[in-house]
Amino acid sequence: MSIPVTTTFTIEGYRIAEYKGVVRGIIVRAPTIAQGFMGGLKSIVGGRIGAYTEMCEQARQQAYELMIDHARAVGANAIVGLRYDAADVGGGGKATEVLCYGTAVVLVPRE
Repeated sequence: MSIPVTTTFTIEGYRIAEYKGVVRGIIVRAPTIAQGFMGGLKSIVGGRIGAYTEMCEQARQQAYELMIDHARAVGANAIVGLRYDAADVGGGGKATEVLCYGTAVVLVPRE
């Protein structure tokens, strides 16, 4: 069962009954050999690098899922203030770190 996640700090029709704290999901991904090869070729000629885009999207999705798991583990039923952050690790684009974080909360319907 999915829980509500938003970049805002409120969810219409609900109020925050309890703050559970910051939750996060972090993943470090390196391109596969094929992605690295195709990305390297594409960087020579220029343009969109689909192989790297795919790798980054997979990393974002995995970080998001880890954040959801963390929220459930602390007893939250929603996450507000969702943010992403990314950084190069290992130098020279060898790997990408993606951090997904927000505030875990317990929502109840407004009366």
